[in-house]
Amino acid sequence: MASQQGDISLLDHPVAQQLLRAPIPAQFAYIWTDGTPRVLPIGFHWDGRQIILGTPPDSPKVSVLAANPKVALTINTNEFPFKVLYVRGTASVELKDHVLPEYELMARRMMGPDADAWLGNVRAMLPALGGMTRVAITPEWVGIHDFEQRFPSALENAMARMQAPAST
Repeated sequence: MASQQGDISLLDHPVAQQLLRAPIPAQFAYIWTDGTPRVLPIGFHWDGRQIILGTPPDSPKVSVLAANPKVALTINTNEFPFKVLYVRGTASVELKDHVLPEYELMARRMMGPDADAWLGNVRAMLPALGGMTRVAITPEWVGIHDFEQRFPSALENAMARMQAPAST
């Protein structure tokens, strides 16, 4: 039986694995201090257990994640049939004095040959940045839409109604 939406075992699904390895940013959502949502594109690394982000320690999201660690992350393609991975979870933050190994892996995946120059600049800025914050997101809910076998629930419900025999 296929995993249901919400089941974290969906992270092992081929669509999820394709998106977790793709050279595309995620859309990261968190709640600001006034209760309003924020969404931003961000590079990420999947380590097989958590989604890891690297960010400057004074990045606005760092301080609010300590107060409200519940987050969401979406990774999606831009061509049809769309592939979408949804993750909800809890973020933990930890200050490091070096460039995160996961950040380096993310940069190489997303930037290819340009990663070395980028990482050189980040290393040069590290003292001025005050280090790097490791944001680790532990998945608690996972969903997939591939628009071939898994669709948004409203579409799945409509398809089921169309296939149901008419009651007389």
